[in-house]
Amino acid sequence: MTDRPIYLDNNSTTFPAPEAVEAVLPLFGDIYGNPSSTHSFGQKVRHQIELARENVAKLLNCKPGEVVFNSGATEGNNTAIYAALDGMPDRKHIITSGVEHASVLEVIRYLDEAGYRITELSVDRMGHIDLDELKNEISGDTALVSLMWANNETGVINPINAAGDLAKQFGALFHVDAVQAAGKLKIDLKEELAVDYLTISGHKFHGLKGAGALFVREKAPFLPLLRGGHHEDGRRAGTENVMGIVAMGAAAALSNREMAGHVEHMKKMRDRLQSGLLAKCDDVIINGDQQDRLPNTLNAGFKYIDGEALLMMMDAANIAVSAGSACKSGSMEPSHVLMAMNVPLSAIHGSVRFCVSRYTEPEEIDAAVEQTAAIVKRLREMSPFGHAEKRDEGLSTAELEKHKAYFATT
Repeated sequence: MTDRPIYLDNNSTTFPAPEAVEAVLPLFGDIYGNPSSTHSFGQKVRHQIELARENVAKLLNCKPGEVVFNSGATEGNNTAIYAALDGMPDRKHIITSGVEHASVLEVIRYLDEAGYRITELSVDRMGHIDLDELKNEISGDTALVSLMWANNETGVINPINAAGDLAKQFGALFHVDAVQAAGKLKIDLKEELAVDYLTISGHKFHGLKGAGALFVREKAPFLPLLRGGHHEDGRRAGTENVMGIVAMGAAAALSNREMAGHVEHMKKMRDRLQSGLLAKCDDVIINGDQQDRLPNTLNAGFKYIDGEALLMMMDAANIAVSAGSACKSGSMEPSHVLMAMNVPLSAIHGSVRFCVSRYTEPEEIDAAVEQTAAIVKRLREMSPFGHAEKRDEGLSTAELEKHKAYFATT
């Protein structure tokens, strides 16, 4: 057991930065008005929201008026998709990839049933989309290309600029899910001119849960997902989540000041973790490109063990990790991302996502390595097929066939 809990699940959510918490505290006191009210109580709150908007715009290098606050990534992704299609009513083709977040894939698969033609781009063994496939599939009937900047499970970074340029060549709109990129990669929407819509979520970069933002480029078509009010310049109805927005603004300001240092620290912690696990664990593979990935993300596949048991034992050892997206927690289905990458099933079922943050310390990494290695060893010793060379010994014919099917490579 570790002396204190170790949190390595930062792609699910992050520790709220002290600066973000401090920024919110005045909202529990005298600054409590409704930001839509014209009196001084409301306008003090409105001022805090607009300061946050400026900080988020600086994080994205866009105009403050292009930032629409909302409840988070799911709302932002849904809004962008429906807005784009409403703006391109004569086009009936949508392109995405098979490794997107559920808040994109489930909407687009619903639209498939509604009559749209859908292309889900494949990915290679390293998790990269196939740009040649995009070139072959895109056409004058394509309304929208929707791709994530960096994958939430593997951290693999997509060639957003190249994909956006292809979308523009055919007059299609381009949406980018940048939820995992914000605070970890430089986002410059004055340079990435092909991006029409871009989604971020505050709690992924040390803000609070329940607040996000959608970048909508000037002149890009827009359709409010929520109606019934004039909030956000008529683009999103409902009284703003002031505390979440202000916290996100403070977290964005922190990233604006210190991103380079944060990124370097996360890389060091991630690489320390990876080298430690590879040194102390047998039959482990790294899922995804080890170069072109987020600085904080490591997806490791521990072969021939059960992932659910691994996660439970790590939690009992006070180490928080995950098997993939937090939105799919509780699902026993193999990761759709790793399946699309053709990761062997022998590794998929034992794959774990480790995600560090700017607050992760070397001592935590070293303790996590020791505990993980011990747990993996114990699970393999408990299993009659724990090691590659031993997993088939002592099994009946029926058990052997069942087990070979379970651990078959794709």
